[in-house]
Amino acid sequence: MSTATVSAKGWVVIPQEIRQKYGLKKGRKVRFIDLGGVVSIVPVPDDPIAAGLGMFKGGPSLTQGLLEDRRQELEWEERGLPPPRPEP
Repeated sequence: MSTATVSAKGWVVIPQEIRQKYGLKKGRKVRFIDLGGVVSIVPVPDDPIAAGLGMFKGGPSLTQGLLEDRRQELEWEERGLPPPRPEP
């Protein structure tokens, strides 16, 4: 675990091993996230679109889920029943 000291100007030097591990080089942008008592520094990807590519791969098909929901709604409508209440 590394520690750093905040300067009078609010600057903090990120320890070398952390910079190397996360590829933080001069000019790289980071985002500060307040997690309610914990501050997290997260590298901002150079290309956010490319960074997100494939993030849902292997998960459930959202399209199939939507089609199934629509099929169920149509079935309820055809039976003349009110739609089910959403789960809390």
